Amino acid sequence: MLQIISLLVENKPGALMRITGLLSARGYNIESLTVARTLDPELSRMSIVVDIEPQLRTQVIKQMNKLINVLQATDLTDSPAVKREMVLVRVRAALTNRTSILKEAEIFGARVVDSSTEGFALEVTGDSEKLDEFIDVIRSYGEIEVTRSGTVAVSLEAKKLRLSPPVPKTTHPEEISEKLETRN
Repeated sequence: MLQIISLLVENKPGALMRITGLLSARGYNIESLTVARTLDPELSRMSIVVDIEPQLRTQVIKQMNKLINVLQATDLTDSPAVKREMVLVRVRAALTNRTSILKEAEIFGARVVDSSTEGFALEVTGDSEKLDEFIDVIRSYGEIEVTRSGTVAVSLEAKKLRLSPPVPKTTHPEEISEKLETRN
Protein backbone atom coordinates (compact mmCIF):
# COMPACT_ATOMS: atom_id res chain seq x y z
CA MET A 1 0.00 0.00 0.00
CA LEU A 2 1.25 3.48 -0.79
CA GLN A 3 2.21 5.59 2.22
CA ILE A 4 2.61 9.38 2.09
CA ILE A 5 5.32 10.61 4.47
CA SER A 6 5.97 14.28 5.20
CA LEU A 7 9.36 15.14 6.67
CA LEU A 8 10.81 18.34 8.05
CA VAL A 9 14.59 18.07 7.80
CA GLU A 10 17.65 20.20 8.26
CA ASN A 11 18.77 21.57 4.90
CA LYS A 12 22.20 19.92 5.03
CA PRO A 13 24.19 17.66 2.71
CA GLY A 14 23.48 13.97 3.27
CA ALA A 15 19.97 14.34 4.70
CA LEU A 16 18.28 13.02 1.57
CA MET A 17 20.79 10.17 1.30
CA ARG A 18 20.09 9.02 4.87
CA ILE A 19 16.33 9.00 4.31
CA THR A 20 16.41 7.21 0.96
CA GLY A 21 19.05 4.84 2.34
CA LEU A 22 16.76 3.83 5.19
CA LEU A 23 13.97 3.01 2.73
CA SER A 24 16.12 1.24 0.14
CA ALA A 25 17.95 -0.83 2.79
CA ARG A 26 14.57 -2.29 3.79
CA GLY A 27 13.59 -2.96 0.18
CA TYR A 28 10.90 -0.29 -0.07
CA ASN A 29 10.30 1.29 -3.47
CA ILE A 30 10.01 5.08 -3.54
CA GLU A 31 7.17 5.98 -5.90
CA SER A 32 7.80 9.74 -5.72
CA LEU A 33 9.92 12.18 -3.77
CA THR A 34 9.74 15.97 -3.67
CA VAL A 35 11.88 18.26 -1.59
CA ALA A 36 12.35 22.02 -1.30
CA ARG A 37 13.41 24.62 1.21
CA THR A 38 10.82 26.03 3.59
CA LEU A 39 10.48 29.70 4.55
CA ASP A 40 13.40 29.02 6.90
CA PRO A 41 16.38 28.41 4.57
CA GLU A 42 17.91 26.04 7.12
CA LEU A 43 14.96 23.62 6.81
CA SER A 44 13.49 21.59 3.97
CA ARG A 45 10.14 19.83 3.60
CA MET A 46 10.02 16.42 1.90
CA SER A 47 7.02 14.50 0.67
CA ILE A 48 7.72 10.85 -0.04
CA VAL A 49 5.31 8.29 -1.46
CA VAL A 50 6.57 4.78 -0.77
CA ASP A 51 5.11 1.29 -1.16
CA ILE A 52 5.01 -0.16 2.39
CA GLU A 53 2.99 -2.90 4.04
CA PRO A 54 0.23 -1.26 6.17
CA GLN A 55 1.39 -2.96 9.38
CA LEU A 56 4.92 -1.50 8.98
CA ARG A 57 3.91 2.14 8.44
CA THR A 58 4.27 3.17 12.10
CA GLN A 59 7.67 1.48 12.35
CA VAL A 60 9.00 3.34 9.29
CA ILE A 61 7.92 6.71 10.76
CA LYS A 62 9.64 5.87 14.07
CA GLN A 63 12.85 4.92 12.25
CA MET A 64 12.81 8.13 10.20
CA ASN A 65 12.32 10.24 13.32
CA LYS A 66 15.56 8.74 14.69
CA LEU A 67 17.64 9.80 11.68
CA ILE A 68 20.17 12.60 11.89
CA ASN A 69 18.83 15.80 10.26
CA VAL A 70 15.17 14.67 10.55
CA LEU A 71 13.22 17.00 12.82
CA GLN A 72 9.80 15.49 12.22
CA ALA A 73 8.42 12.61 10.14
CA THR A 74 4.64 12.31 9.82
CA ASP A 75 2.40 9.75 8.11
CA LEU A 76 -0.17 11.66 6.04
CA THR A 77 -1.67 8.60 4.35
CA ASP A 78 -4.95 8.51 6.27
CA SER A 79 -4.81 11.84 8.12
CA PRO A 80 -6.50 15.06 6.99
CA ALA A 81 -4.13 16.58 4.44
CA VAL A 82 -4.04 18.30 1.08
CA LYS A 83 -2.23 16.10 -1.45
CA ARG A 84 -1.43 17.35 -4.93
CA GLU A 85 0.67 16.47 -7.93
CA MET A 86 1.49 18.47 -11.06
CA VAL A 87 1.69 17.31 -14.67
CA LEU A 88 3.12 19.10 -17.67
CA VAL A 89 1.79 17.66 -20.94
CA ARG A 90 3.10 18.57 -24.36
CA VAL A 91 0.52 17.61 -26.99
CA ARG A 92 1.18 17.74 -30.71
CA ALA A 93 -2.12 18.00 -32.53
CA ALA A 94 -3.64 19.05 -35.83
CA LEU A 95 -5.30 22.45 -36.06
CA THR A 96 -8.71 20.77 -36.21
CA ASN A 97 -8.27 19.34 -32.68
CA ARG A 98 -7.04 22.47 -30.93
CA THR A 99 -10.42 23.79 -29.83
CA SER A 100 -11.32 20.38 -28.39
CA ILE A 101 -8.01 20.20 -26.52
CA LEU A 102 -8.60 23.63 -24.99
CA LYS A 103 -12.13 22.60 -23.90
CA GLU A 104 -10.75 19.44 -22.24
CA ALA A 105 -8.05 21.51 -20.55
CA GLU A 106 -10.70 23.86 -19.18
CA ILE A 107 -12.77 20.94 -17.84
CA PHE A 108 -9.76 19.60 -15.92
CA GLY A 109 -8.63 23.02 -14.74
CA ALA A 110 -5.46 22.89 -16.83
CA ARG A 111 -3.83 25.98 -18.17
CA VAL A 112 -1.88 26.53 -21.35
CA VAL A 113 1.72 27.41 -20.49
CA ASP A 114 3.01 27.38 -24.08
CA SER A 115 1.49 27.36 -27.53
CA SER A 116 3.11 26.81 -30.91
CA THR A 117 2.13 25.79 -34.42
CA GLU A 118 2.70 22.16 -33.43
CA GLY A 119 0.53 22.11 -30.31
CA PHE A 120 0.32 23.07 -26.64
CA ALA A 121 2.08 22.62 -23.34
CA LEU A 122 -0.51 22.23 -20.59
CA GLU A 123 -0.13 22.34 -16.81
CA VAL A 124 -2.60 20.70 -14.45
CA THR A 125 -2.56 19.95 -10.72
CA GLY A 126 -4.67 17.62 -8.65
CA ASP A 127 -4.75 14.14 -7.18
CA SER A 128 -3.17 11.23 -9.06
CA GLU A 129 -6.45 9.83 -10.34
CA LYS A 130 -7.48 13.14 -11.89
CA LEU A 131 -4.10 13.49 -13.58
CA ASP A 132 -4.21 9.93 -14.94
CA GLU A 133 -7.63 10.65 -16.42
CA PHE A 134 -6.43 13.95 -17.94
CA ILE A 135 -3.48 12.22 -19.59
CA ASP A 136 -5.76 9.52 -21.04
CA VAL A 137 -8.13 12.12 -22.49
CA ILE A 138 -5.37 14.27 -24.01
CA ARG A 139 -3.63 11.18 -25.43
CA SER A 140 -6.63 10.68 -27.73
CA TYR A 141 -5.88 13.99 -29.51
CA GLY A 142 -2.35 13.29 -30.65
CA GLU A 143 1.21 12.51 -29.66
CA ILE A 144 2.01 13.58 -26.09
CA GLU A 145 4.99 13.94 -23.77
CA VAL A 146 4.35 13.83 -20.02
CA THR A 147 6.40 15.09 -17.07
CA ARG A 148 5.01 14.52 -13.59
CA SER A 149 6.04 15.90 -10.24
CA GLY A 150 5.85 13.79 -7.15
CA THR A 151 3.09 14.16 -4.61
CA VAL A 152 3.30 17.24 -2.41
CA ALA A 153 1.31 17.11 0.83
CA VAL A 154 0.56 19.35 3.78
CA SER A 155 -1.20 18.26 6.95
CA LEU A 156 -4.45 19.95 7.95
CA GLU A 157 -4.11 18.94 11.61
CA ALA A 158 -3.48 21.65 14.18
CA LYS A 159 -0.27 20.06 15.52
CA LYS A 160 2.68 22.34 16.06
CA LEU A 161 6.27 21.24 15.76
CA ARG A 162 8.02 21.46 19.11
CA LEU A 163 11.72 22.04 18.73
CA SER A 164 14.09 23.02 21.47
CA PRO A 165 16.17 26.10 20.74
CA PRO A 166 19.73 25.41 19.59
CA VAL A 167 22.52 25.53 22.15
CA PRO A 168 24.83 28.48 21.34
CA LYS A 169 28.37 27.57 20.32
CA THR A 170 30.93 28.32 23.01
CA THR A 171 34.45 27.19 23.74
CA HIS A 172 34.09 26.71 27.50
CA PRO A 173 32.22 23.67 28.90
CA GLU A 174 31.27 25.71 32.00
CA GLU A 175 29.40 28.23 29.83
CA ILE A 176 27.44 25.42 28.15
CA SER A 177 26.34 23.91 31.45
CA GLU A 178 25.39 27.37 32.80
CA LYS A 179 23.26 28.14 29.74
CA LEU A 180 21.58 24.73 29.90
CA GLU A 181 20.79 25.24 33.61
CA THR A 182 19.22 28.64 32.97
CA ARG A 183 16.94 27.14 30.30
CA ASN A 184 15.56 24.55 32.72
